[in-house]
Amino acid sequence: MANRTIHDWFNTYGESHQNPTNKLIHWICVPTIYFCVVGLLYSVPVPTIPSFSGPHLLATLAIGLVGIFYLRLSLPIMVGMMLWSLACLWLIQILDAIFPYPVWAVCVLLFVLAWIGQFYGHKIEGKKPSFLEDLKFLMIGPAWLMGFLYRRAGISY
Repeated sequence: MANRTIHDWFNTYGESHQNPTNKLIHWICVPTIYFCVVGLLYSVPVPTIPSFSGPHLLATLAIGLVGIFYLRLSLPIMVGMMLWSLACLWLIQILDAIFPYPVWAVCVLLFVLAWIGQFYGHKIEGKKPSFLEDLKFLMIGPAWLMGFLYRRAGISY
């Protein structure tokens, strides 16, 4: 399927996410992993570029590219994912300001624990993670959760 719709992606992703325990694990681990990726990108030092400096430059650029990916699939999903991305960036900035440990260290620990949880969930499910079929599923997982929230709220996408 060359040009999958957001519904095609969600349906395919959902096939390996039927078990209630695996779903619960994904509700915890997928947002954690997304948060950690933003945090790790935030932590990468970048050289000062006039008008584009700041510790969050790489994270901001990545969020912009992620937005383009989601926009190609669904404007409402893109809006929700951009709000989530900005919330992650905001929380990371707070963490950076008040937590005694480096953001990257916290994110590495949480990232590893969340992936352990993900693989455990798929062991329970008895199906391999979708991203082993197509790496784009790493981007679809967070959007799949957003789609669930939209359906519960009666928002079409």
